[in-house]
Amino acid sequence: MKSVLIRNVRRLDPQAGTDASGDLAFRDGVIVDAASGPFDEVIDGSGLWLMPGIVDLCARTRDPGATQKGTMRSESNAAFAAGITALCLPPDTKPVIDNTAVVIRVNRIAKAAGGAYVYMLGALTKGLEGDALAEISALKSAGCVGVTNGLAPVANALVARRALEYAASLGMTVHVVPLDAALANNGCAHEGAVATRLGLASIPVAAEAVAMRQWISLVEDTGARVHFGRLSSARGVELLAAAKARGLPISADVAAHQLFLTDAALEGFNAMAHVLPPLRSAADREALRDAVGSGLIEAICSDHQPHERDAKTNPLPLTEPGISALETLLPLGLQLVEQGLLSPLTLASRLVRGPAQVLGLPARGLAVGAPADLCLIDPSQEWRLQAAQMNSVGRNTPFIGTRFPGRATRVWRG
Repeated sequence: MKSVLIRNVRRLDPQAGTDASGDLAFRDGVIVDAASGPFDEVIDGSGLWLMPGIVDLCARTRDPGATQKGTMRSESNAAFAAGITALCLPPDTKPVIDNTAVVIRVNRIAKAAGGAYVYMLGALTKGLEGDALAEISALKSAGCVGVTNGLAPVANALVARRALEYAASLGMTVHVVPLDAALANNGCAHEGAVATRLGLASIPVAAEAVAMRQWISLVEDTGARVHFGRLSSARGVELLAAAKARGLPISADVAAHQLFLTDAALEGFNAMAHVLPPLRSAADREALRDAVGSGLIEAICSDHQPHERDAKTNPLPLTEPGISALETLLPLGLQLVEQGLLSPLTLASRLVRGPAQVLGLPARGLAVGAPADLCLIDPSQEWRLQAAQMNSVGRNTPFIGTRFPGRATRVWRG
């Protein structure tokens, strides 16, 4: 492997908590002393930012099982080109990641694909059916970094409690997307004026709050670690803050699109803005932004869900939810910096340090001896997202045509 020296670059190291200009070099996939040349390539980093590669807490590659929407090769390479060097896959593949054979199969596909590193969450229940617990111990031994039932409901509180007890005995984090299925009632929009005007079945904020309250109560009883994924509401933020104030082992993330869009994006029956949990009110969005800024929410993820064109062309309630979001994760983050919500170092923390801690991955920093998983960013390279230029198979995003203030220009993985 070649060696590289990057001179005069702004180094954003969320692990060390430092933001300072200087040189950084790596050789054979490891960061080395910048004075240990010669180097095969020298890059002028003036005006550029360098941080560890992004860790995305939730991204679907659709492989195996739905390769008309995307493949491991297409999506992991799209992630890598966008500055993401590690992806975490939820278990809702086909077949479901609920046994070691599927873990081995997905690892084999990921290794052949290249691109970003791939980590997996195992299924909390067999087949994600919500009743019988999966073999969480075997999934951990096979390399899963957590367990979840995703958007599939757990049958009842007793199953949830037993799952937490099982996971806690193994030191595994349970990832929860808090959305009560009965209250959600197959809705497709936030309960509010937009849904009423468009005649869309709605999902109340209570669907998130009720689910969170149940899981928080069970954490109090079991001491298990729970990560709430894809929060969408101000009430969810309040419940998170109260639980953390009591010292409970709880963390949370938010999808980047929830920090920018509201249910108003559904106007005109825009299926590109159909997501679960739904886009909510401006007040909810502001509460989420404040929580990310304060660190109450530790991580921002893409919640990447690529779809083929047909999946978004039916009447809105019949379309499949989700956004192709790998290629907008960092650019939306850079908009948060441009808008003054986050500092560059804090953005690096929300995209790298926070997600890595949730998954229990080794610390990612810029110290000598660390793996050279790196993302070089030009914060002044303005561009617009065009569907034809996307690397993901999925072009389903409401951000087509959006102007972004910067992007990843070079990415290295180990």
